Amino acid sequence: MKLIPLSDRVVVKAIEAEETTKSGLILPGSAKEKPQVMEVIAVGPGGVVDGKEIKMTVKPGQKVITSKYSGTEVKVDGEEYTIVRVGDILAVVE
Repeated sequence: MKLIPLSDRVVVKAIEAEETTKSGLILPGSAKEKPQVMEVIAVGPGGVVDGKEIKMTVKPGQKVITSKYSGTEVKVDGEEYTIVRVGDILAVVE
């Protein structure tokens, strides 16, 4: 199955964060924060949303930082994805 975002939506996938701290402590699953660095998987077409022209500024393969609690989490074929609005993307990581 393939996710195709509509309008100003972007499908992103979390990039796994390191499971150890800088001092070498291993973190249990419950102590880890939700990752904010994501990889862009698919991008919607943009267009007019709520009367405003939305231009999509990201493309698949880029790494981005999203708002901490933004988006809708979905699971497709055993993989977890998040669908966010382009406005919830704060920065591109280069």
